[in-house]
Amino acid sequence: MQQIRTQEVGVNDLPWKIEYHADRCTMCGSCVASCSFKAIKVEMAAQSITVSEDSQPNPIHRHIARPIIKQVASLKNFCRGCGMCEKICPNNAIKPIRNPDSRKTLLSRDNGPIKRGGRTNLNAQRTLDNIIVGRISQMTDPSLDSVRHTFDIRSPFGRVLSPKELPFEIVDGKLIQKNKTPPVRWIYPLVFSDMSIGALSTRAWEAVALAVGYLNEKCNIPIRMSSGEGGMPVKLLQSDFLKYFIIQIASGHFGWNRIIKAMPFMKTDPAGILIKIGQGAKPGDGGLLQSEKVAEHIQAIRGVPKATLSSPPNHQGLYSIEESVQKMHLSMNAAFGFRVPVAIKCAASSTSVSVYNNLLRDPYKICGGFFIDGIQGGTGAANEISLDHTGHPVVSKIRDCYLAAVKSGSQGQIPLYGGGGIGMTGNAAADAFKMICLGANGVFCGKILIQLLGCVGNEQGRCNACNTGNCPTGICTQNPRLVKRLDIDKGAQKIVDYVLAFDSELRKLMAPIGNSSLPVGRSDALVSTDYNIADKLGIQYVC
Repeated sequence: MQQIRTQEVGVNDLPWKIEYHADRCTMCGSCVASCSFKAIKVEMAAQSITVSEDSQPNPIHRHIARPIIKQVASLKNFCRGCGMCEKICPNNAIKPIRNPDSRKTLLSRDNGPIKRGGRTNLNAQRTLDNIIVGRISQMTDPSLDSVRHTFDIRSPFGRVLSPKELPFEIVDGKLIQKNKTPPVRWIYPLVFSDMSIGALSTRAWEAVALAVGYLNEKCNIPIRMSSGEGGMPVKLLQSDFLKYFIIQIASGHFGWNRIIKAMPFMKTDPAGILIKIGQGAKPGDGGLLQSEKVAEHIQAIRGVPKATLSSPPNHQGLYSIEESVQKMHLSMNAAFGFRVPVAIKCAASSTSVSVYNNLLRDPYKICGGFFIDGIQGGTGAANEISLDHTGHPVVSKIRDCYLAAVKSGSQGQIPLYGGGGIGMTGNAAADAFKMICLGANGVFCGKILIQLLGCVGNEQGRCNACNTGNCPTGICTQNPRLVKRLDIDKGAQKIVDYVLAFDSELRKLMAPIGNSSLPVGRSDALVSTDYNIADKLGIQYVC
């Protein structure tokens, strides 16, 4: 049996497919000669047929090899749908047809990252698609050179004090620090969102983690990755690479026994702690890991038997924002000696501004970030009713929170990160840039990572069975036979390629508006082709 290569490009991943009828073909070769893209070729195909040539049934098996026209599965020589083959064929034996399952990649390389895949919802009409960059620097305010100019693409993760709150004094001409300041990490404005070991296979999780390490160590891009609920491998907790990971504590508290036991042996502090209150794809559902996916290593990491594991939709015992700050934030800060920023993640909702305002008034100054997750995220594991009918788009909630902070003069003190549908149409850099201009300090994405690893699910209902434990690509399963299909190194390389393209495109968007650093809150750089969106977000309307 031929080995299944789940991350290789197939014909069904391309924007056009060749419909070929071998019974009509006379093998004149005109179609192959006319294709300027070399998207089709002649190959020999083995066939086994049964015929009877006698007057009485006398079946005879014949094995023959016959020439056929075959489509080339390549990102360099893929069909563009020009139809020259159809026009020149004398027998109407061949024609291109548009492929609804297309997953054409962003980079024009054979091993480039996948551009789309994974399930969307009824709210597929995105606000970000009606926003464009409209303020371009001209002669009076020259733009920058996106290739040669040096850009400072960093975002804070941690509580940023206002100038009046900084504990510094000048004594005898020297600057003296009287008290400690909250911990702040300067990270890349793209965070790999929380997906647990359990939801993903160990090989898929390892591929993402490997990409994070490579981007930090070799590319000098300080990407951070959230562990997701369910703990982390002990070897990683005790390694130097822990500084690139944000440890998540969710409502199920799975895996925290191991994390606590590993704390005395940690060589370095984690990048941060993320307390997940809710997620945009399924607020009110919590998480559910089917028993089929609770393999032995999952049982060991989480300290549970083989059973369906349910994470409640909220943290038990927390009934108000103030109580959350006192109990969760203070305890998590104290656990790491107030050296690690602690952030909170909530689903986007009509109360997002209220939560953010309360966090800004935190007297302890220890909330290190506010992550808002919108409805347009989610994988095939989310329930359709929640995916389609529950939650808010993230764009307006980020904007509302930022404007509320501006109104109180406290913008930038608690960094805002938005997620949910970022990169859904393949343009993650453009989405991130627009979110930053509307007030976010950065974005986080998760679904796009499994698309890069080779997910074949799409908006037309293809696959989308992440919750069953039968993922055919080895990404969302614990079945050893299926997990082997995933190539860790190739998956990590695709994620690295995508982030490098993301970084390049982000610079190309920052350069025209003349910004060397992230344009947080620069809504004047954006315009909208939709009047209602422009009015809601407070940006210019153009037509």
